[in-house]
Amino acid sequence: MEAKFEPRVAKVTINIGVGEAGERLEKAEKVLEMLTGRKPVKTIAKRTNKEFGIRKGMPIGCKVTLRKKEAEEFLKKAFGILNNKIPSYSFDDEGNFSFGIPDYTLFPDQKYDPEIGIFGMDICVTLERIGYRIKHRKIRRRKIPAKHRIKREEAMEFVKKRFNVEVI
Repeated sequence: MEAKFEPRVAKVTINIGVGEAGERLEKAEKVLEMLTGRKPVKTIAKRTNKEFGIRKGMPIGCKVTLRKKEAEEFLKKAFGILNNKIPSYSFDDEGNFSFGIPDYTLFPDQKYDPEIGIFGMDICVTLERIGYRIKHRKIRRRKIPAKHRIKREEAMEFVKKRFNVEVI
């Protein structure tokens, strides 16, 4: 029996990796707040890397998670920057996809601010069907059955239909 539920956007995570704490991280947070209207959360280094001068527990980036209508509106703007094209290698086997934007000033109504500089960002989109709650609930948690999972081809088809995006 084929699952009849249409996929939907569960969340969109916008991430800016700076690699260091301090002034650049504060500027990156300001950029995310300007774009989304949400207060970003700092991301913390999981391990020490001496070559990059990163210690475990050090803040090295920031991210914002958008859900529901906000997420879809942000995605439409982001796809507009990419001329409504996304490469097929951006999709994973679970139906999620991610892509990058080289400069925040490419968004409509964003102007270059010399005090901030130029920041690029990674955008990760998580897709799900109705019924994915069983994966996250506290009582009687279960794995998502294979017939209910979103496949790569199905995710590509969803993006083509929903956002009018060409998958290259």
